[in-house]
Amino acid sequence: MKTFFYLMSALFVMGLAFWAYQENYQTQAALKQSAELKGEIGDLRQELAVLEAEWAYLNRPGRLAELAEINFDTLGLLPLMPEQFGSLEQVAFPPLPMLAISDPIEVRGHIAVGGQFP
Repeated sequence: MKTFFYLMSALFVMGLAFWAYQENYQTQAALKQSAELKGEIGDLRQELAVLEAEWAYLNRPGRLAELAEINFDTLGLLPLMPEQFGSLEQVAFPPLPMLAISDPIEVRGHIAVGGQFP
C-alpha cells in the first residue's frame, strides 16, 4: 500500500510538472504575441500621425485657394469670403412638435405669489 501511495504521488508530481511546463510555454507565446501586437500598434499610430500631417499639409488654405484659382474654368469654385458666412440667428430651425394632450386635467387651487403659496 505504501508503494502504491509513493507511485501515485510520483505520478501526480510528474503530471503537475508537465502541466506547469505547458503553461509556461503558453504564457511565453502569449507574451510574445502581445509584444508583437504592441509593436504593430505603435507602427500604425506612427503611420496615422504621418497621414494626419500630410492631410494638414494638403489642406492648407493658401494651397486650396491657389488650386481653386487654377481650376476655376473646370470647377467654378470661388474663394471663401467672410461675408458668405451667416450668423446662428439666420438659421431656420424646424419648429418643435407640439404634444397632443389626450386627457386634460383642470387644476384649481392657490396661485403662487412671488414663488410662495399663501
